[in-house]
Amino acid sequence: MFTIGKIINTHGIKGEVKVKQITDFEERFTKGSTVYLIDQDEQQLELVIDGYRTQQDILLIHFTGYDSIDSVEGFKGSLLKINAEQLTDLKEHEFYYYEIIGCMVFTLDGEEIGKVDSILSPGANDVWVVKDSNKKEILIPYIEDVVKQVDIENKRIVIEPIEGLLE
Repeated sequence: MFTIGKIINTHGIKGEVKVKQITDFEERFTKGSTVYLIDQDEQQLELVIDGYRTQQDILLIHFTGYDSIDSVEGFKGSLLKINAEQLTDLKEHEFYYYEIIGCMVFTLDGEEIGKVDSILSPGANDVWVVKDSNKKEILIPYIEDVVKQVDIENKRIVIEPIEGLLE
C-alpha cells in the first residue's frame, strides 16, 4: 500500500474531509477513485471518492455514503492509501517518492553524503532532503546538472554537487 494523503480534519457539516496530499498525482482523487483509509489502529476501510476540490494547498474530499460531519469525524489523522495495482507507469527518469526516500547519496568521487529523508515539491523541480551522519539536512535539487545516476534497485544515487551545495 502506498500513502497518497493524510486526513487532517473535517470540513463543514456535509461529510467533507481536509486532506494533505502526499502524491504528485492529483488524479488519484478524482470522482470514482477507490482509496483505502488506514486509521491509527491499522484498520482498513475501502472508500470511493465522489467529489473533491482544492482550497489553497489542501484537498477537500467527499466519500460516497458519508454525508455528515459525524460520519467522518473518526477519520481525522488517518492515512489514505492505494494498492500497487493502482500505481501509474512513469516516464524515464521519473520516480515515485517511495523509491527515492531511503536511498544513499554519493558524489561522483564516491564520498557518502547521506540518506534521502524526504522530498519537497516547491515548483519547477523536486528537492531531495538528504540527512548526513550528523542529521544535518542537505537540499539536493533533482535536476540533470546535479543528479547523475539513480539506481533504485541498489538504493543508490550519485550526484555532482554544484558550487555551494554541500556547504
